Parts: sequence; C-alpha cells; structure tokens
Amino acid sequence: MNYLDISAVKFDQFGLVPVVVQDENTKDVLMVAYANQESLAMTEELGQMVFYSRSRSELWHKGATSGNTLSVKAIMIDCDSDTLLATVVPNGPACHRGTTTCFEVQP
Repeated sequence: MNYLDISAVKFDQFGLVPVVVQDENTKDVLMVAYANQESLAMTEELGQMVFYSRSRSELWHKGATSGNTLSVKAIMIDCDSDTLLATVVPNGPACHRGTTTCFEVQP
C-alpha cells in the first residue's frame, strides 16, 4: 500500500479534506467523502478506508456494518495539497443505495 505524508495535507478550517475514491481496477469514481487526521491514520492502520462523517460528526469505517469495505491500494495528494485520491478495491457496492458507485446514471 502507498500512503501519503499526512503532514503535507492542507485540511480545511474544520480539519477535513475531501477524498475522491476510485476503483483501482475499473478506474470508476466510486464516491467522494471527507477525512480528518484521525481517519487517515486509522485508514493506514486498517488498510481500509475510514472517513469522517460530517452529518454524524464521527469517524466512519466504510463497510463496517454492511461488509462493503474499501481496501486501500494508494492514497495520493493533489498539486494543491487540499484533495486526496484513494485508489481502492471495493468489497461490494460503494454506494449506500446498493449501486456500484454513487455516480450511477439516472434514468
């Protein structure tokens, strides 16, 4: 796994950074979520994505209850150091609605 130097990340005024999550194999964008320093440290420790839920104001281990975890392959930082790209291997659908991605085409 390839992880980033957390000290290089420019977190916003709330201590958060957006994370674009991409399937390593298909290259599909699965979802966008937020992380803080603690969730990134836990992600590195577990090898699975852990985010920060803005609506619940708590850490969110993606798939902890559904089993639809995201195994991390790499986390990269963008050129402005204020957005992350996580490449993952999903274990099931990424979206809470049961779809592969949160960006499914709507009829």
